[in-house]
Amino acid sequence: MKRRDFMRLGAAGMAGASLTGSLSPSRQENPTEPARQQQGSLKKGYMIQTFPDRDSYTLLEQFRMLRDAGFEGVEPLSGFDRSEVLEAKEATGLEIPSVCVSTHWTSPLSSPDPAVRKAGLDGLETALYDAHEYGASTILLVPGVVNSEVSYDDVYRRSQLEIRKMVPLAEELGVTIAIENVWNHFLLSPMEAVQYVDEFRTPQVGWYFDIGNILNYGWPQQWIRILGERIAMIHIKEFSRSKRDDEGLWAGFRVDLMEGDNEWEEIMQALRDVGYSGYGIVEPAYRDPETPHDEWLRNYIAGRMDQIFSL
Repeated sequence: MKRRDFMRLGAAGMAGASLTGSLSPSRQENPTEPARQQQGSLKKGYMIQTFPDRDSYTLLEQFRMLRDAGFEGVEPLSGFDRSEVLEAKEATGLEIPSVCVSTHWTSPLSSPDPAVRKAGLDGLETALYDAHEYGASTILLVPGVVNSEVSYDDVYRRSQLEIRKMVPLAEELGVTIAIENVWNHFLLSPMEAVQYVDEFRTPQVGWYFDIGNILNYGWPQQWIRILGERIAMIHIKEFSRSKRDDEGLWAGFRVDLMEGDNEWEEIMQALRDVGYSGYGIVEPAYRDPETPHDEWLRNYIAGRMDQIFSL
């Protein structure tokens, strides 16, 4: 069953189907996708915002280093100079599978200030057009932030209201608005994430699943099976609960891939079970400053991603 048909079911049917983990993404039925993706192999992407010492390299140099390290795709921020991104893409042969909205923290769609929400909506629109120009299928969006001034229910209501304004454009361009799970005190359960996404009643709103972020309060393999076909893209990231407990919350990210608490074999099996294919985009949160950039990208990131994807 395709998600478009799934959306036509009644609420009771959706609630039951969302837990089965048996639905497969419509992407898997695309006959134009490479055979390697059809077989469940993931391609390696890199979130450019996390490139080491970014100011020391041009965008083209960053793309070249990523290509030489073995990456196949890059995730840029929205609002970059499009001609510069397209030039780097053309020169290196790297794909751009997704674009990260650059305004969702500074101008959240959940803000009580209409002017701030308007700036956030403009940023979302820019990301959609950027993705279309680059040939990307997905944009990453943080929908809002819950805090002492902005209540949970207000974030839910406002963010959905603003995102709905961009759904027609997303459908026209064929780009998925994918909601990412971050530490924004919002959508803290996979069951609620399913409800939030399905209430848009369109396959152009999905989920951007960050594997490392979930480890602070859950288990990635459980989220993957519940979210199922709603997962439009994934971020690869490591996290250590013991470092969090001993050294503080953010210290949990200061660990290399495969050296934290992700149960990668179970995670990869869960991704296969729900039929996910395409890109795994790494968002490194830790790097030994003594390791040269090219060696780090090749061995500690791309090399370990190959090991993870082979599990």
